[in-house]
Amino acid sequence: MNRIIFIVFLCGFPCSAQFPFRNTSLPWDDRVNDLVGRLTIPQIAHQMARGGQGIFASPAPAINELGIGPYSWNTECLAGDVKAGSATAFPQPIGMASTFSPGLVQRVAEAIGVEVRAKFNDFNARRIYGDHKGASCFSPVINIMRDPRWGRNQETFGEDPFLSGELAASFVQGLQGDHPRYIRANAGCKHFDVYAGPENIPVSRMSFNAIVSDRDWKTTFLPAFRRCVTAGTYSLMCSYNSINGVPSCANKELLTNILRNQWGFKGYVVSDDSALENIVTDHKYKPDFVSAAGAAVSAGVNLEISPNMITPVMLLLESAIILKLVDDATVRSRVKDLFYTRMRLGEFDPPEDNPYAKLGLKDVLTPEHVALTEEAAAKTIVLLKNQRNALPLKTAYFSKIAVVGPMGDNPSQMYGKYSVDLDKARVSTPRQALTKVGETFAYASGCERTSCKSYNDDDIKKAVQGSEVVVVALGTGSDLESEGNDRSNISLPGQQLALLQAAVKYAKNQIVILLLFSAGPLNVEWAEASEGVSAILQMSYPAQACGTALVRVLLNENGNSSPAGRLPYTWYKGDYTDLRMMTNYSMVNRTYRYASKDQIQDGIQYPFGYGLAYGFTENSGIVYTDLNLPKSVTAGDDFKGSVTVQNNGLYDVDEAVQIYLTWEDMSVPHPALQLVSFDRVHLTRGGSTVFSFDVTARNMAVYDAGVWKVLSGAVKIYAGGQQPGQTKKIEYSNVLEGSVLITDYAKLAN
Repeated sequence: MNRIIFIVFLCGFPCSAQFPFRNTSLPWDDRVNDLVGRLTIPQIAHQMARGGQGIFASPAPAINELGIGPYSWNTECLAGDVKAGSATAFPQPIGMASTFSPGLVQRVAEAIGVEVRAKFNDFNARRIYGDHKGASCFSPVINIMRDPRWGRNQETFGEDPFLSGELAASFVQGLQGDHPRYIRANAGCKHFDVYAGPENIPVSRMSFNAIVSDRDWKTTFLPAFRRCVTAGTYSLMCSYNSINGVPSCANKELLTNILRNQWGFKGYVVSDDSALENIVTDHKYKPDFVSAAGAAVSAGVNLEISPNMITPVMLLLESAIILKLVDDATVRSRVKDLFYTRMRLGEFDPPEDNPYAKLGLKDVLTPEHVALTEEAAAKTIVLLKNQRNALPLKTAYFSKIAVVGPMGDNPSQMYGKYSVDLDKARVSTPRQALTKVGETFAYASGCERTSCKSYNDDDIKKAVQGSEVVVVALGTGSDLESEGNDRSNISLPGQQLALLQAAVKYAKNQIVILLLFSAGPLNVEWAEASEGVSAILQMSYPAQACGTALVRVLLNENGNSSPAGRLPYTWYKGDYTDLRMMTNYSMVNRTYRYASKDQIQDGIQYPFGYGLAYGFTENSGIVYTDLNLPKSVTAGDDFKGSVTVQNNGLYDVDEAVQIYLTWEDMSVPHPALQLVSFDRVHLTRGGSTVFSFDVTARNMAVYDAGVWKVLSGAVKIYAGGQQPGQTKKIEYSNVLEGSVLITDYAKLAN
């Protein structure tokens, strides 16, 4: 017995090092083929079945005879390394989208990738495996924010496919790194596809069938994912819903024809948690789990997340092969994509070859990452109202300042969903940060929770009276909007409006600043119209640096902290209570791209791309000049343009430059307006810059009869810091327009 054990020991890892899949001089495909060729179907099924979540569902098991250890697939890194201990907490993606800065998104993703990889290395060294221990991220979320009540809006980059796609590309590239051989951590864009509500109102997402036209599918719901693929993501996650009657995770048109055949995707598809079971239990698309396994793998799924099932769907693959529901070659092909990813992460190479293997816990919560999250939080802030230039505050110290409202000192709700573990020692709330701005300071939450079923008027009165500055912090928090939890309307929750009105009454014409913590629009018609509300700032979910970032912006610290965030979604008026619209996937009158003239005039509080800055009057502003465009472009070609942007204001500022396109005299249906380029630029006081941009052939294309076409005719190009012709204008900034003639005709690849 001892002799047998001794022989096994000698032929363990040292012997496995001689296998061709560990030979770094061989091509990747040869190495993967060698490894997978050594596996049995039961071994493959266990690799594909153990994507997470729970002790039965994760990790993917070791393959001892090959010297392969366990692997943990289920890692969330949307705004930091989630549920993996201390980590830097970055703002939620909807706030990051407000920055209109691909560069900042990339830097944040790089920091997240460093911390994820550092934790992964540490867990592996200690042989700790399971959920939230790996280097394969289920992030970013790039679904389109098509309804302001959807519970998961905070996880997205907003309503525009182009904005979402470009920010997704930046996130993917930042997370994965730029090493020519190895990836730091791999991205996983989700949820693929036509998933943008409902969660639970008026029906469950688990059984929801999204009825979508081919045009809306191809022009609104797919483009950001296509951009994610071209950016090099290693993974996508298929969604819970069905698309026109076919569950996303069994949808061959989606996962093979579009994703792999048309887009050339080489990575792996992971199911959302329990999505494979739902093929049977909720969608009733297949009669049993064996059939579901065959359908999912044939369609293009590689990896399963299950609700901690001892026998998940993928473990039935051997039966599915016997019943000829899927063939052996397809199953082996699917597991190859998983091992290819693990190879590119460096698992089967000498650690000294991989620079990311050197990362450790010393690289988590570094001073640089902490400074970056404060920078990011400050840049997410969108100034919606600034009556009589109340901001920036004229002094850094007041005799008395008050903070009231349920979000004034509420760290857990400030972080949003899918954020890192709350570390109270590192959190800065509005209450904590603003104590340093007043000789005396008063605080009253007014409500116990953000639902605010009642508020304490006496507490508000006591805090507010005699204050020179009153900060009212309202909003939703993840208690009211999150995965699995839609809002029924966009009203301020409970008695929050009454609380605000009381604060304004007791403030007696002092400065009242309204902070809104939410993933999207809230009904602020009263606050916008009220003379008693001096300023409104949309904070999104800024995470750990909220308070310090807020003070930085309110005081315009160092003369260069003017807000420049822009709304990545349309902010509607009223309460938005038409529940029928949540399940209607037509894009008619949804988002700025398809808004009707009546809707723009009467139904929109703040348009997409809107946001104010400090230091501008009737006689000073951001001035756009010298829009340079080619006179013509051949269909199928890209073109370049440029515009000069000058800051004639009182302070250094950032400006979110936005380039839009419209089509003239075209019979083919198309968006009313289309963002085609953007970035955030810094302008010193009195300074200017030339903003250069590219307009791609795909930006000029329209979708018709199943084909992307660039048609002959003129397109108009608009350059400014806002949409052209919007009703709610940024008065201190202009928009230029010019035309480019497209000659000839071209078809583009789908």
